[in-house]
Amino acid sequence: MLFQNESLRVREMESKDAQLLAKWLSDPRVLEFYEGRDQSFDLNKVKKVFFDDEEDEIKCIVEFGEAEVGYIQFYEVDDETKKEYGYGDETIFGTDQFVGEPEYWNTGIGTKLVTGMVDFLTREKKADLIVMDPQSRNKRAIKCYEKCGFKKMKILPARELHEGVYQDCWLMEYRA
Repeated sequence: MLFQNESLRVREMESKDAQLLAKWLSDPRVLEFYEGRDQSFDLNKVKKVFFDDEEDEIKCIVEFGEAEVGYIQFYEVDDETKKEYGYGDETIFGTDQFVGEPEYWNTGIGTKLVTGMVDFLTREKKADLIVMDPQSRNKRAIKCYEKCGFKKMKILPARELHEGVYQDCWLMEYRA
């Protein structure tokens, strides 16, 4: 287990979690905000994208009580992205996350998850900054991140292709 925040736990993903991701990433309610409803995942696609790559992300499953409810990944931001965002030599981590069980939306789990990850990254990984880039239309996520101490820094125009349309994203940061 990487960390616990009350009854919320985050652990590194295991191969047995592929079925969970396939379930969540084929749900149009989840895909509306993560990946896109035109990007549904089956088990093979989950294995290819989440298990076969050599990326530097640490991929994790979010548990609440006895239930597996979501996904989060974190990674150290590379020099090219730091430059693109206008940062210098700070230690910067990025995260991406979603609550995959819609019945857990609007229950405070997202806030517990983000505050727990912020604490973990600043304490254990010595992060100076943590950044996220949610789509500007994702009001629920942005509100959650602001509640956790993230600030909107600048719009990243046409940053992410989502359902056939390039969407603006907010660069949001948490400064330790």
